[in-house]
Amino acid sequence: MSGPGEVLDLIRERRALTRGDVLDVTGMSRMTVATRIDALLDAGLIVESGTERVAAGRPSRRLEFNTAHAFVVSANVDTTHTTVALTDLAGEVVAGERIELAVADGPDRTLNAIAETAQSLLGREQVGRDRVAAIALSIPGPVDPDSDRPSQPPIMPGWDAYPIPDHLNGALGVPVLVSNDADAAALGEQRAAHPGSRALCFLKVSSGIGTGIVLGGKAYRGTDGGAGDIGHVKIAGHGDLLCQCGARGCLAAVASGRAVARALTDLGKPAASASDVGAYLADGDPDASRLTQEAGRVIGEVVATVVSLLNPSEVVLGGMLASPPLLAGVRETLYPRSLPRATRHLTISQSTLGEKATAVGLAAMVVEREYSAVAVNAALTRG
Repeated sequence: MSGPGEVLDLIRERRALTRGDVLDVTGMSRMTVATRIDALLDAGLIVESGTERVAAGRPSRRLEFNTAHAFVVSANVDTTHTTVALTDLAGEVVAGERIELAVADGPDRTLNAIAETAQSLLGREQVGRDRVAAIALSIPGPVDPDSDRPSQPPIMPGWDAYPIPDHLNGALGVPVLVSNDADAAALGEQRAAHPGSRALCFLKVSSGIGTGIVLGGKAYRGTDGGAGDIGHVKIAGHGDLLCQCGARGCLAAVASGRAVARALTDLGKPAASASDVGAYLADGDPDASRLTQEAGRVIGEVVATVVSLLNPSEVVLGGMLASPPLLAGVRETLYPRSLPRATRHLTISQSTLGEKATAVGLAAMVVEREYSAVAVNAALTRG
């Protein structure tokens, strides 16, 4: 291990360690470990808390990553609205506001509103820019991992290749990170609810349908950010249904919240969006439950291929349509259409984090980048 940054990585990975644990794991000398840990303590990057019982000698205090070291401005851009929040480095929300802007309003209006709201939250909470680690933005479309720009997003007109980092950095003067919304939520679920998972898939069913994939504790984005974009897989027998992307027969056109809203409206129950469907589901509406379960069956047919390919231990359902009927529908078709070996250790469940998953995931992505071993070693050397 070359510096305190690597020790911080170890502490974050194990969530908490004693000084003795660091000695045992790294094999470094006691003096070197003490120097590395003292540097992290002096910088406020770790804290000592509680005690660890030992067979003999004095109890050892536990070393933990200091999630209060800085803040993250978290912005979740959805199809019908945007939520902006100020969180700590664990994704716990300190303050937040909802902006009534649709993604179809375009990047300029949306990003300007995010910047204004962020500045308002920082002022209200009396947080200086020097306490902000980054602004992290999630969008309902693929994001190129090299440029942090939207990569041909199917349902985001005017956003393709838009320089989101430049726009927000110019407005707020802090580092910017951009992620697909399902990727961020998947990482949040893995970090907060399934920390031992080696392979997790988060299935977001709202106005569109997308899958976030976490392998070995890392979000898997694919070559250019398109991994998990199952909403535009073509479904046989539905070529008459037009998708928002302009193609016909996409899974999203058949089984998304928008599709269920359309079916409810045809039954005389007005619904314009996935949010409206979610409201019907919350009220126990039988038609909404039946149609959502039917949508789940179609989704399960596609996710069966994902499960057979990736062999995850968890499939977590989130989004506006996440509900017992959706869960039942997915299970009905996923298990019969998947390899028995691929599902023998599989758990399919509804998210317990809800919208919080995205904030937790975005904070985790910020920490991985801004508090990496390389970044920490460089910062402490400058200091």
